[in-house]
Amino acid sequence: MTAPARTARGSEELIRAEEPVLAHNYHPLPVVVARAEGAWVEDVEGRRYLDMLAGYSALNFGHRHPALVEAAHRQLDRLTLTSRAFHNDRLAGFAERLAALTGTDMVLPMNTGAEAVESGIKVARKWAYDVKGVPADRATIVVAADNFHGRTTTIVSFSTDETARSGFGPFTPGFRIVPYNDLAALEAAVDETTAAVLIEPIQGEAGVLIPDDGYLAGVRELTRRKGCLFVADEIQSGLGRTGHTLAVEHESVVPDVVLLGKALGGGIVPVSAVVGRRDVLGVLHPGEHGSTFGGNPLAAAVGTAVVELLETGAFQRRAAELGAVLREGLAALVGRGVVGFRARGLWAGVDVDPALGSGREISERLMREGILVKDTHGSTIRLAPPLTVTAEELTGALGTLEKVLTS
Repeated sequence: MTAPARTARGSEELIRAEEPVLAHNYHPLPVVVARAEGAWVEDVEGRRYLDMLAGYSALNFGHRHPALVEAAHRQLDRLTLTSRAFHNDRLAGFAERLAALTGTDMVLPMNTGAEAVESGIKVARKWAYDVKGVPADRATIVVAADNFHGRTTTIVSFSTDETARSGFGPFTPGFRIVPYNDLAALEAAVDETTAAVLIEPIQGEAGVLIPDDGYLAGVRELTRRKGCLFVADEIQSGLGRTGHTLAVEHESVVPDVVLLGKALGGGIVPVSAVVGRRDVLGVLHPGEHGSTFGGNPLAAAVGTAVVELLETGAFQRRAAELGAVLREGLAALVGRGVVGFRARGLWAGVDVDPALGSGREISERLMREGILVKDTHGSTIRLAPPLTVTAEELTGALGTLEKVLTS
């Protein structure tokens, strides 16, 4: 990594400086990152850390991937923003290639993951009224308990996490919550008012919870039979993370609508999208939904470069191959500080023996050893390294986890 000009303030001083001027909506680990490349980051004092979180999958291709940085630089020299008041010369190509990659017909470009979820909700409701014939303002959407789809007021309305909900009501009506991985409960909740079933194929924030084999196929069959949409939130699980382009591909399932984000921006700019069938996204008409920055030329250029990386299938294969290394390494730690884990591709939720500390405490100990991870709930930590990580780096990180848990 090229060393930039040194900052005048060290990590401790910078952390203290944030306290009075930043809203306290996050509790970061006490590391101040100043530069990064590939799977590694460096703090202001020059200490190096292996990034085993990858921005919750926003950095699937590592920090500053040369193809993505080059695409951004090229576009910065030409055009960055027009708003959707005008066309731009990058958007059509981005939409064409993203639709082809995901096997869908149409693309609705947005910016953040929460915007993609909000957009998916609006599309599902509009479809319910215009196509299904649900009476006005009666549409319902069925979601899963322990979900994480974002933190806007509508989205926290159907969260079961009281930290996300408490103090932010009144809540938006129109949602029914059922247990995750429970097809019988889902069947009972769907009726003639149901616009869509909205679920994560893998629940990331809940601890990388992977449903039973057949659950996603069952959701697809049920929604088709009941005449409602299947909306899959692949914002964390999609774009190579699990060894396929989309996590639903593990069961050969094709949802009606897929929500994408995080990795779609290559770790450079926020880019999200709703992709789906033409008869679903086609319910939107001019003026009914929009975003000043959605589909901007810079985002489209970077997003296209991301799609180009995924079109080869190399990153998906890499995630699958290294995922085997990850699972093997974690299996060896069960009974040695790890009480259980769930993994798919390069993504794992690791349940640490609570007697050894909380997930936060384990994350802090790993940080002191040069490994960056993040806790979820209780004594669970998540591992989601960039797909560019090497087998040696991965086994080294697992060795450090063993050291932290057994020393």
